[in-house]
Amino acid sequence: MVKFLKPNKAVILLQGRFAGRKAVIVRSFDEGTRDRPYGHCLVAGISKYPSKVIKKDSAKKTAKKSRVKAFMRVVNYSHLMPTRYTLDVDLKDVVNPEALVTKDKKVTAAKEIKKRFEERFKTGKNRWFFSKLRF
Repeated sequence: MVKFLKPNKAVILLQGRFAGRKAVIVRSFDEGTRDRPYGHCLVAGISKYPSKVIKKDSAKKTAKKSRVKAFMRVVNYSHLMPTRYTLDVDLKDVVNPEALVTKDKKVTAAKEIKKRFEERFKTGKNRWFFSKLRF
């Protein structure tokens, strides 16, 4: 079988707390691990999307509307829907399985992800990734 769930691939989560949210695959485990004996991957995604910015907004309001809230999580392959998009954000150094062990490591990693996602949003690249899905 062809491996298509590769790092930097944009996916949509289908189950759980962040269902319907977009995420990026950081690392994939096709064969599984000892504690998770099924195919899964480590993803970083957006839990709160940026709001629409209009021309007449002040700089302060624009900065507030451009905020993003991020999350990271280990997800089963069956709970992902891959998309055709890729996101060229390097999160490998920030997001790793050890960052999910303790609360303070998770918080610092989430802040770094948030910073990198906001940076990517402000450059105007990957617009689809930073917009809400329609329901």
